[in-house]
Amino acid sequence: MLPLFSRERRDKPLLMKRYNTLVFDLDGTLLDTLGDLTDGVNHVLSRFNFEQRTQDEIRSFIGNGVPTLLRRALPVGVDDGIHTEALRLFGEFYMSNIKNSTLPYDGIQNMLRELSGNGYKIGVVSNKKDDAVKELCAYFFGDIFNGEKMRAVFGATGEHNRKPSPLLVLEAMRVLGSDKDETVFIGDSDVDIRCAENAGIDIICVGWGYRNADYLRSKGAKTVAADTNELLKLLTIGV
Repeated sequence: MLPLFSRERRDKPLLMKRYNTLVFDLDGTLLDTLGDLTDGVNHVLSRFNFEQRTQDEIRSFIGNGVPTLLRRALPVGVDDGIHTEALRLFGEFYMSNIKNSTLPYDGIQNMLRELSGNGYKIGVVSNKKDDAVKELCAYFFGDIFNGEKMRAVFGATGEHNRKPSPLLVLEAMRVLGSDKDETVFIGDSDVDIRCAENAGIDIICVGWGYRNADYLRSKGAKTVAADTNELLKLLTIGV
């Protein structure tokens, strides 16, 4: 049975409102992609003989898509030509090494199966490139996102639809046949918070990704799930 939630108090955790549609972020929410992203960035940096970056540095750079990730990782002041070549090198390397160390977070696969089995409509919207998003979702969540259900899985195709733009979230809702009042976005970053606001929908943040709970609350998050058990409870029972 789908939970009931209310929107009346946005300064408290979401309570008593009906959601039947869940749109998830990918990196830092469903999948831990940090290792492969770090390897991809450092492959690029090594080609230019630039200093390597740590995983903690890469974690702090993630959230706005690969062009911004590389701009932050490259030395300050590099010209646009180097950035363009860095994007090409990263794309080639990353797509060939996209699943080396990437894994779903603990409990994610079982949670998605339970939610799907209980009738929730599920989509994914990421700032990662669209082909990478679809490949990862098919590989790790193929029993959830298959056939027609893959139509609600989206990655960015350019600056115009990269979060915090709401365009892809709204498109996922259109594909799923869902209204704003019955949809919640689930993500791990301030970019996701702004995206949900721009789309006019609620958000539940997760604290296991690339930003911690204190940071997310400082950016406006009202509800932060500590683990998948808590998220599942929020979505199916309420709090």
